[in-house]
Amino acid sequence: MTASRETISKQEKAKTERAKITARYNKSIKKKIFFIFFLFILVIIAAGIAATIGAYQISFTEVYSILFHCLFHNVESYEQYAVWDLRLPRILLAILAGVGLAVAGTMMQGILKNPLAEPYTMGIASGAAFGAALAIILGTSIFGTGAVVDDRYLLIGNAFVFALIPAFVVLAFVLYRKPTSGVLVLAGISMLYIFSALTMLIEVPANPDAVKVAQFWAIGSLERASWQDIFPISLVLACCIPLLMWKTWDVNILNSGDETAESIGVNVKRTKIFIMMVSAILTAGVVCFVGAIGFVGLVAPHICRMIIGADNRFLLPASAMFGAVLLLLADTIARTIMVPLVIPIGIVTAIIGTPLFLFLVLKKKKEYW
Repeated sequence: MTASRETISKQEKAKTERAKITARYNKSIKKKIFFIFFLFILVIIAAGIAATIGAYQISFTEVYSILFHCLFHNVESYEQYAVWDLRLPRILLAILAGVGLAVAGTMMQGILKNPLAEPYTMGIASGAAFGAALAIILGTSIFGTGAVVDDRYLLIGNAFVFALIPAFVVLAFVLYRKPTSGVLVLAGISMLYIFSALTMLIEVPANPDAVKVAQFWAIGSLERASWQDIFPISLVLACCIPLLMWKTWDVNILNSGDETAESIGVNVKRTKIFIMMVSAILTAGVVCFVGAIGFVGLVAPHICRMIIGADNRFLLPASAMFGAVLLLLADTIARTIMVPLVIPIGIVTAIIGTPLFLFLVLKKKKEYW
């Protein structure tokens, strides 16, 4: 009789403990969902503010009335032209680029288990910068020769192809060897320096005006944003992000170690290659339109990881929203702080992101990585 009472007591304690664990888990999930929703609202607010700020001040109500009007009618006034044709494509491109770079950085850090992994340190952005410089300065593209700068999509195609070269070099390491994550990051950084050196090499004897354009593009800029850019970059994101979201659970398992993941049934090598390829295509599809914008893919995942943890099912959308907010804020500052001059957005992302990142790292009392 006493033994049965003890058994019942243990079962009740176990149920109580399970209920407490379930409650804590549900509370944690709600916190993560709330954070993602908060960032989504922040993107909308930041986009609205960005649309009102510029050389020509337009109020919130005017912005939204203009947007509603232009959805169904042609542009009829300067205010409508300023919002619809100048500011809105730039805002949308900033959002899409921020989402793409942040998502790629999150997944690269996840599979390589290295806090330094991101599109810029993996050499992808510098490869794109070299491809663009080749087109701008030498007037040559792998798709043809001539006035490449006048045909913007030849320049974009050149940047896209050269952006993929560093990624394929890193993939070759994964395929033919079993390198550590540190070795892969070092391989990416070596690609960064090689393509940066090649870019500077072709800039030395070049026309100063062409060099200025190439450098402006290499730092990153949304200056030439147009409605024609929105569809192709949206298409790249629409194809790549669902594939990466599909693999978030596998990345979570990889965090427990490759051997553990293999024992559970995850094909570690195939998963890493797949994610690296998709992330590389995503990055190339972004930087070939906006240039080699650095720091977004590094800082956005880290900050979100500090706040909501390392569960990639929630970390990926949170990083995407944070990257969009960061790039929107940076672009708004870049085009307004020194009017009529426009600062390259890559400079602003580094200036904004570095102090914010260092503040959070120093404030964080426990390890988050």
